[in-house]
Amino acid sequence: MTATTGKVWFITGASRGFGRVWTEAALERGDQVAATARNVTSIADLNEKYGNRVLTLELDVTNAEQVKTVVQRAHAHFGKLDIILNNAGYSLVGTIEEAQADEIRALYETNVLGPVAVVQAALPLLREQGYGHILGTSSNLGHVTLPVIGYYCSSKWAFEAIHESLAEEVKPFGIKVTIIEPGAYATEFGSQQSLKFARGMDIYTGLKTSFAENLQHLEKGDPAATPEAIFKIVDADQPPLRFLLGNQGLPWTRGAYEQRLAEWEAWAEVSDAAQGAAK
Repeated sequence: MTATTGKVWFITGASRGFGRVWTEAALERGDQVAATARNVTSIADLNEKYGNRVLTLELDVTNAEQVKTVVQRAHAHFGKLDIILNNAGYSLVGTIEEAQADEIRALYETNVLGPVAVVQAALPLLREQGYGHILGTSSNLGHVTLPVIGYYCSSKWAFEAIHESLAEEVKPFGIKVTIIEPGAYATEFGSQQSLKFARGMDIYTGLKTSFAENLQHLEKGDPAATPEAIFKIVDADQPPLRFLLGNQGLPWTRGAYEQRLAEWEAWAEVSDAAQGAAK
């Protein structure tokens, strides 16, 4: 077992994107990290740079048995795990009609069931410690949706609901939960490695072309500007359940909820009448 100083992180999807940025930032500030990736060679350079403060492990989050083994190995190596950061995920590009059941199922295996497997593997260890902080990388698309990536949005809505329930369930054990909700950032998330494409239908070509063009013109944040915000969250005595990362999420989400509330209120009389007489 390695002697520990500072916080110990367990991070999935550490090979690129926010996972890579936050892994290196945590190590640079003196923390220790169990960094995981599907291909461990993609993070092997961390060993050369950070020595025994980093433990690099191969992990496919869709393999629940491997998840359990790797989480336990990381805990045994460092003697504790302060922060569990679920960051692995990808997007399925395709309309609701285009995507096939196996493609949707695979998306959920990684984006929903994978993080659940990590949480379930970590919870017994965190309960025994009497503390811990579970962070999950969601998206502002956990509150709003876009066409063409509706199934990705739905995976984040599920992710949000699971973590909100989790927060109430583990609070008595001294375990905290925070959902990180990034807006658009200049990470590798839009690369071919982080996208899978459903088989196209000609009738949606125009919609998807317009969607892709709009994304290209979207203002993207700097991933290097994000670590300090994450550190403030993990160092806080009372961290938020939800945290919108960047300046785009709040205006967009506020507008979506204002529209929903207005529609619900416009139909409130009909809703109330459907209650019927009290039983």
